[in-house]
Parts: sequence; C-alpha cells; structure tokens
Amino acid sequence: MNRKSPISNYHPSTRLRARLLITSFILSTFLLSCAPPATLTPTPFPFAEFILPTYERPASATPFQPAAQTNTPVPTFTSSPSATLTKIPATATLTPPPSTLTVDTVQPATPPPATSSRTNYILNATLDFENKLLSADETIRYYNTSGGTLTDLVLSVQPNIYTGAFTLNAIAQDGVALGIYTLSGQRLSVTLNQPIANGAATTITLSFNLKIPQKGSGDVFGYDFNQVNLVDWYPFVVPYQGGWVLHDPMPWGEHLVYDSSDIELNIRTDPGVTLAVGASPEANGEWVRYRMYGARTLAVSASDEFIVNETTWGNVSVRSYYFNGYQKGGDDMLIYASEALQTYSAEFAPYPHQTLAIVQSDMDDGQEYDGLVFLATDFYSQYTGSAKSNLTTIGVHEIAHQWWYSLVGNDHAFEPWLDEALSTYSERIFFENNYPANISWWWQFRVNYFKPTGYVDATIYDYGSFRSYTNAVYFRGALFLDDLRELMGYGNFSKFIKAYATRYANGHATTADFFALARETINANYDDLIADYFSGSY
Repeated sequence: MNRKSPISNYHPSTRLRARLLITSFILSTFLLSCAPPATLTPTPFPFAEFILPTYERPASATPFQPAAQTNTPVPTFTSSPSATLTKIPATATLTPPPSTLTVDTVQPATPPPATSSRTNYILNATLDFENKLLSADETIRYYNTSGGTLTDLVLSVQPNIYTGAFTLNAIAQDGVALGIYTLSGQRLSVTLNQPIANGAATTITLSFNLKIPQKGSGDVFGYDFNQVNLVDWYPFVVPYQGGWVLHDPMPWGEHLVYDSSDIELNIRTDPGVTLAVGASPEANGEWVRYRMYGARTLAVSASDEFIVNETTWGNVSVRSYYFNGYQKGGDDMLIYASEALQTYSAEFAPYPHQTLAIVQSDMDDGQEYDGLVFLATDFYSQYTGSAKSNLTTIGVHEIAHQWWYSLVGNDHAFEPWLDEALSTYSERIFFENNYPANISWWWQFRVNYFKPTGYVDATIYDYGSFRSYTNAVYFRGALFLDDLRELMGYGNFSKFIKAYATRYANGHATTADFFALARETINANYDDLIADYFSGSY
C-alpha cells in the first residue's frame, strides 16, 4: 500500500542566522537521503543530528516537511470580505476564507463540574508585556488519589530551567508557611506540614515572579520581538504513580506528564496586548478570566501585533492568531480546524474544550497545549492555499493532540507513541474524511519518504537523534496503526478507538491498557503485529 512522510521553517526578518545553520545541515543531510518524487512540494526537511539546549516542551515534537530554501516576498495584508466557511479543494484553488477579524469577546464560561476530585489551580497573574515580566499568586487545591498517605509533594517548575527566570517568593500549606522545601532545576520538592490522607485534600499557595527569557527557534516558552509565549509557566503538582513522575528533559520529545485538572487564570496585561488562550475570556473586575476543565495545562500567547479571525463550529469558538502578511494561512486554518473538529469529534470523542486557538509563532515546528496549538511561521509563509502543505498536516496533527494528550493522557517520555503515533495517524483519518484524493500524497509526504525504522514503543531516551526517534515513534507508529486497522477492520477499529478515548478520558493510558482494550473490544490475534512493531510483549 502506498504510504507516507514530515516539518517547518521560520520567520524571515529575525532569522538569518537560523537559516544559515539550517541550510548547512540540510545540505549535509540531503546528500545522505533519497530525494522524494519531483511532484512533491515542498520537499522534506530531515533534522540534522545535533544536540539542542535543554528546555521544557521542546518544539521538535512534530516532524514535518520543509520547503525549498527560497525567499518569497511577504504578501501585503488586506482584509478580505466575509465569506462562508468552504472546504478547501485538494488543489491550490481556494475559496475566499472567512474574515470577521473580531478580537476576543466576553463569553460565559462553562459551569464547573458538580463534583470533581481533580486538582484545581487558580492563578492571578500580571503580565508586563513591554518589560517581559510576570508576577503571580497561585492557589492549588490538591486531592490525594494515590491510595496512601502523602507526606510530600513534587511540583514541576519548568521556568527554573532558565537561569534567573523564576523566583519563588512564598509557599504555604493551608495558610501556614512551608519551612522545608528544595527547588533544584525543574523540581520543587516540598515536605508537608500536615500529611494528606488518601481521599483528602490540601491547599498549597505560592507567590512567584518570572523574568521571561528570550526564546530561541527551538523554544516555545519565552519572548521574541513581537510575542510572549507562556507554556508550562506555573508550578504544578506532577502525577503520583507509586512515586512522583517527573522525568529528565531531552532535546527532542516531551518529558512532562500531567494529571487532568481544572484551571482558572485571572490575568491583566498592557493595553493593546491580545491574549491567545485555549478558553474564552470573561470579565472579572480588573482581570480577564479564563477557565478550563479537564485540562493538562493552560498556555498563553501574548502579542500587540496579533490579527485575530474567528469562527464557530457547533458551540466551539475557533480562533486564529496570526501576524501581518500571513492572512491566507491564518484564515484558512479556521477551515482546516473546523474540518478537524468535525472529523475527530465523530471518529474519537466529542471535542473536550469550548475553544480552540491556533497561534502563529516563530519556532521550528508545531506544539500542542490544551485548547491551543502553536504553528511555525514558516508553515504560513510556505502555504499556497492547498491542503497538501505543512500548515495543514501539522495543523491537524496538533489539533489531534486535543484527544491524544489533552483528553487521554500518557507518559510522554516513556510511551510517547500513545499520543504521537495516534496524532500522526489522525492526520490520515482527517485526509480520508476531507481530502480523500490526497491520501497517497499524505503517506509519501508524511511517512514513506523517511523510510522509518525502529520500535514503536521507544522512549525519548532510546535514540541518539530527533530523526531516529521520530522515525520509530511517529512514522512506524502510524504504519502500525494502519496495519492494526486492517487487521481489525475499519468499522471495528473505529469502535475500538472510540472506546479507548472514552475509557481513558481525563486519565492516563499505557501501552498495556491499549492492547488489553483492543483484545477486549475486538477478538483478534495481535501477537504477530506486536512482534513486528514493538520491542516488548503486551
């Protein structure tokens, strides 16, 4: 069967140094690989095997296909007339996109769940956009569901990885200052004043400041000339699974694991600054409030240059945040996002949030957060109006993570295939439902071009390069899921994947869980398939 391939580029005005570096390793890498068929546009861009600096949630999580290194003039931005959302043809001809260009308006939040034992976070934050500073007070209501009494807590503090970025001003438990804690790198270990019995809860309060660092092309967190991205920016309690789960970072892949939680952010910032969040804003006195339920984390992107276009899909607000000169891609992402929401909600489970924000950012790739995805500027600059593009494939990949990461959690360091392979194969499901003529193109462009090898159940620590890691986890993972679908039958696979999304919603799934449910749902022999693709027995 004809099958698949992946990447992105960067923003022209501030990236000459990055382009020179990229060009050098493209040339060396391309000499070692077979060129794709001449009809493929753009051609793939394998990452060079170099070690990136350590940072949280690196932007290297979604391999993609880069365009040829040509400098195309940036188009002049003009507001287009309003139009009805229309499917983008498989070829480059494009129906005019919708263009209401309305900024966020106040909308009522979803009422909180009647009962929930999820940990919840309330943050009051002041963002000084001009000076790249943030101050915050945080309240964590933590519920102990570990099965035993806890005498300590471990919190992830990703900004502390950056020198001088994080300052902890105070920390307390149930109103009493905590006297014994250590903050080292990403890890804040707290000895509790009062142990927490199983089924009980405690309240942790913190006050902290951020000196937001300048971000590199591989980072999501930080600021550049026109944008501040706050991702994994506040301390959060990591999962307890027989011990606290906080893995070491790697230059590729994600190392953090999250419990599902309820989050409220009250934020204020400079006049003229637009905030992109995976929730809709509400007025709350001097603050703007955002609330998310059943989320792993809450990310924010801020800019005084955002252009915002939005539409609705059902009761979901879909917003696209982009910059002057990139209207075509920014507006068309509303079409692709709406199609992805329709497809994935029908094929997997209802979309888990009320809002979806698609945010352009100067980075090397795409990255997902709850209700919000980042896409690289180069995806927008390369975009010509066709669904056969990095903007579309990576865009719908990151949107698929709203199911395979946000709704169904997993260990991103030790079992990354559970979200990455599923999100990659979700691209295929998107194309078959919306642009079926492009399925063969998708297989070549996204998978087959790289001739992937390796075990699907690899960890982020098992391979010596980004490319070998993604070849195994993303692309061999997509091939495995396609073979699994053939073995089960398309209808049975659909039944299984819906059952998987339902059973593990707001929880954590493992590879063992995946195959146990497969056997429970569809009576088939999976042993040969597992032996072909996996290093372990399940």
